[in-house]
Parts: sequence; structure tokens; C-alpha cells
Amino acid sequence: MIEVRALAKNYGALRAVDGVSFTVRRGDILGFLGPNGAGKSTTMKMITGFL
Repeated sequence: MIEVRALAKNYGALRAVDGVSFTVRRGDILGFLGPNGAGKSTTMKMITGFL
């Protein structure tokens, strides 16, 4: 299981990710949808340890 609570990331004064929370249980499939610059890649990099 992956559990993320209130994930946030700032680049200086710019808030790139603001309070993201979700749970992924065994067998679940998760996708991120959103416009360019919404923080999808930043979120994935943070939870995988690349950022």
C-alpha cells in the first residue's frame, strides 16, 4: 500500500504541489490527469524519491 497525506512542494514562492493526499491499495491502478504544470511529475518524483 502507498499512502500519501498532505504532500506539498515549493520552488521558492511558487507552490508546485499543494496538499495532495491519496491511498493506493494492492491491485489498485492509479493515474494522474491534469494540464501542463499541474504538478503531476513533481508528485511522482517526490513519492519515488527522485526529488
